[in-house]
Amino acid sequence: MTVFRQQLKETLRLALPVSIGMLGHIMLGLADSLMVGRVGADELAASSLVNGLVWLVVVFGLGLSMAISPLVAIERGKGETSSCGSILRHAVWLNGLAGILLSLMVYMLAETIPLLNQTPRVAQLAESYARIIAYSIFPFILFQTFRQYIEGLSLMKPAMYVVLITNVVNVIGNYAFIYGHWGLPAYGLDGAGYSTFISRVFMAAAMILYVLKQKSLKPFDPGIRIRKFTPAVVKELLRIGIPSGFQHFFEIGAFSISAVMIGWLGSLQLAAHQIALSMASVSFMIILGVSAASTVRVGTALGQGDFRQVRRAGFTGVLVALTFMASSGILFVLFRRQLPYLFVEDPQVAGIAAVLLIVAALFQLSDGAQAVGLGILRGIKDVKIPTVVTFIAYWVIGLPVGYILAFPLGYGVVGVWLGFLAGLSTAGIVFLIRFGRLTKLS
Repeated sequence: MTVFRQQLKETLRLALPVSIGMLGHIMLGLADSLMVGRVGADELAASSLVNGLVWLVVVFGLGLSMAISPLVAIERGKGETSSCGSILRHAVWLNGLAGILLSLMVYMLAETIPLLNQTPRVAQLAESYARIIAYSIFPFILFQTFRQYIEGLSLMKPAMYVVLITNVVNVIGNYAFIYGHWGLPAYGLDGAGYSTFISRVFMAAAMILYVLKQKSLKPFDPGIRIRKFTPAVVKELLRIGIPSGFQHFFEIGAFSISAVMIGWLGSLQLAAHQIALSMASVSFMIILGVSAASTVRVGTALGQGDFRQVRRAGFTGVLVALTFMASSGILFVLFRRQLPYLFVEDPQVAGIAAVLLIVAALFQLSDGAQAVGLGILRGIKDVKIPTVVTFIAYWVIGLPVGYILAFPLGYGVVGVWLGFLAGLSTAGIVFLIRFGRLTKLS
């Protein structure tokens, strides 16, 4: 019992700051939506369209950065402190290049927005907004790079503080640029883009300065200038990072396609879907903190050669995730009739959302299992097979099951959400079985 308590305490200590930081990222988007929504419905629609498209591109950059924390944790576990700095330096140049390429992709993607069959006003607003957002991707990727580095060293709080302060910077920027205060013109939706750019530059600068100036990090040899280029380090970053990017792309892409299918059913169903998904996203963001903490703990134990600790750290993270998600599911069921009215006053939409929250409650356990399962497998550098599993779970099982239930069998939006349940359950079960087998003690 004492060993378990220590495992639980360490997992929660690392997970809590990351979870708060993840919620902080949600608050950044929520602030933009609330403040842009006051300008007009077209501006809000354009913002939603661009953010959805941009996220599908940026997710590959996030995947590359996710390779950093397990590699740093493993080297730290080995006691190879200088190798941690080498990983950071190579990652800065690799991810920086990726950030530039992704920025260019989004800038060019803006040109295709008029082809997406949107109203002329929404298309015009979205095209301009996307060009501005494109400039913010590079600093965002830099922030993620340095964030993953210090999280690999089990330092979770600095990124949390930076994100929380950035929320204040973003709200002030939105107030000034969207509505036109302090002598500035009212830029409307473009103003939200300017504020996002400034906020992300602030995030990157704050995180970089912390890493380079913090005296306690000096033994880990952080820096930007590469003293010796090591192809093996780049290869390892790509070996873990590229599959990680595809894992998130397959999941996010499947949910995006599902939203399109739900749109075929009507605006009421789509609105209910957005409400229930927003609720489920809050619990998921907290679980991402548990996943990140578990990745680091598993990687550190692997570097130390303590395979019993690898297994304990992984399954402790899973237990924390399942416990929390079970509690979330119970809350969704108990308050399913009240929660939708936080978003909408339409009783029809609220009624549909209440049913979806029951399904959301069912897949909370699966969502927790797959999120932490991916994290602990990444901690032992197992990424290729999980990527294939992710594709099969969401695109071969989840989407087809959702379509068949929704349309041929007539279950509508509930059918699509049952497809979520099938896909997430498949991924979660397979990931946990795989981790158990790979870490089985002889």
